[in-house]
Amino acid sequence: MAGGGSKGSGKGGRRQGATRGTGGKGRRSLAGKGATPPASERHWFKDKQRSASAARPEAARPAGRPVARGPRRDDAPEVIGGRNPVVEALRAEVPATVLYVAPRLDNDDRVREAIKITANRGIAMLEVSRERLDRMTEGAVHQGIALQLPPYEYAHPADLVRRAQDAAEVPLIIALDGVTDPRNLGAIARSATAFGAHGLLVPSRRSAGVTAGAWKTSAGTLANLPVARAANLTAALREYREEGLFVVGLDGAGGTDIGDVELATEPLVLVVGSEGKGLSRLVGEACDVVARIPMFAAAESLNAGVAAGIALYEVARHRRR
Repeated sequence: MAGGGSKGSGKGGRRQGATRGTGGKGRRSLAGKGATPPASERHWFKDKQRSASAARPEAARPAGRPVARGPRRDDAPEVIGGRNPVVEALRAEVPATVLYVAPRLDNDDRVREAIKITANRGIAMLEVSRERLDRMTEGAVHQGIALQLPPYEYAHPADLVRRAQDAAEVPLIIALDGVTDPRNLGAIARSATAFGAHGLLVPSRRSAGVTAGAWKTSAGTLANLPVARAANLTAALREYREEGLFVVGLDGAGGTDIGDVELATEPLVLVVGSEGKGLSRLVGEACDVVARIPMFAAAESLNAGVAAGIALYEVARHRRR
């Protein structure tokens, strides 16, 4: 029969009945899932968390604030940033390995002097971007110039006494107990040099070390003043006493004014405590005398750098007599 399509259509010529709906799943599957996400957004990407954490601090931190970093290794190089600190370090012949300079830098007298000293001493000089200088100085103000220093080589505590003996002078050593700010260490180094001390002694743990901040505050004096490290500060003080040195602690709770300490003219170790806690108990017990700086009640305490400067002046005054 011509045109007889009424007997069915489709496979086998049979009429196809009603089919069950998919609830829209078919349309959704045909719609696709959009563009392929970048590798860093895929859940199996092994460096996803690391790359995200590396990107977040740069965007979140305010300008000029250093990025939080892990503990610095003792063998890591230090970087001094800023025109005045760099020039002062170079003038003091601080050991340096590289001078970093930003491109298109305003050439003032300090920059020219830094470049001249660097060339005369045979120190390498590299031009780097300001972004890299920001990272190297951990967000500190660098003014387009920075100086890299090798890791500091600490002396042995006995070396400080030997230095005084070689100079035929009465030993004067400054020990730091609980001083954790490198800027205080640098300030104390500056005062110690001014008043004839033979070195600084610091604990190897929970104490400031010779970092870029300490170099900067010391105005280069750390180049000529040795810093020794002791695994145990109390034990090192006892060894000094066995060698004939007297130990005078500086603490607000001391029973004697620092200007009245008669031991100032003897071989001496002056121990400076932290601003908040003063001397620790064991260190205080290792002292022959615990002295204080008299002051008005309105000022509860002085920071370690200022206190050390005052005490060293009093020691020098006694020794001049």
